[in-house]
Amino acid sequence: MNRSWRHLPAPARPIAAAATAAIEAVKAGDTTALDEATERLAALDPAHTGLILGTAVRLLLEDGHPDGLTADDVRAALASCVRSWPAADPQVVLWLLAGALGVLDEEGAPPPKPDVLARQAAVLLADLLGDRPSAPWLTAALAEIERTQIND
Repeated sequence: MNRSWRHLPAPARPIAAAATAAIEAVKAGDTTALDEATERLAALDPAHTGLILGTAVRLLLEDGHPDGLTADDVRAALASCVRSWPAADPQVVLWLLAGALGVLDEEGAPPPKPDVLARQAAVLLADLLGDRPSAPWLTAALAEIERTQIND
């Protein structure tokens, strides 16, 4: 997918491009393309990558549950992802969900490696997106981050 991300801030462009490629690779079942895209994602600033992808996950969860998100909804999202994608690692997907929702206990075990996080984030996002394109959600995540930074 050749999408121009020129409208995004410079640090976000490679994250959006690599995330889009990874999500599309998951949807297409193309492990070679997924390997390449997750390698690119893992090489980027983990704080920026995690913030953007985590915000996109949270926005998708909120969109799917406009009346509020419950623990059962989170369990259902985890179960859907693990059942739908053979590449899903339940522990890492749960870690990503907890991080996206701001309930991750970071004093526990060390975080998964960046390449593992990138791959599992692509799998989780592909599951949450379904047939929808990723670009509007990544753009919305960046707008949400910008709004938060302006208001802080």
